[in-house]
Amino acid sequence: MATDTYSSAISVLNGLIETCKDGEQGFRTSAEKVKDASLKSLFSKYASQRAGYVQELTAAVTQLGGDPAKSGHVAGTLHRGWINLKEAFARDEDRAIVNEAESGEDTAIKAYREALGTTLPANVGTLIQNQYAGVQEAHNTIRDLKHSFQAAANA
Repeated sequence: MATDTYSSAISVLNGLIETCKDGEQGFRTSAEKVKDASLKSLFSKYASQRAGYVQELTAAVTQLGGDPAKSGHVAGTLHRGWINLKEAFARDEDRAIVNEAESGEDTAIKAYREALGTTLPANVGTLIQNQYAGVQEAHNTIRDLKHSFQAAANA
């Protein structure tokens, strides 16, 4: 395989490392801030999931001979869709935190879709596809929670 493909794959993987680090931090902070015990548990589970994804992606970058990203995106939460999380925390409202978590997951879904649209070595494509399934599941769960909060508010 050409070095260009490896270089491109390393870049894609490092972008996903940054996305997952941002998501891990967003979920971890959300877990600390929500009042509902089941939301704390769910957000903690997704923070751990993203930490595991970072480990897998880091290993893949190393296998390809690259240097793994060390942190989230430079613009951090602002860039990755968790932009209003601080405002949600200020309101100290579980519903607002769930809404922002869904927004962050929208961004993660987009990043994974873009990654899957690139040319990657087969093993890297499989890794990203497997992680994408987990990100989709998390997004759908949070989206459903968001809708149930909205329905309860409108009742």
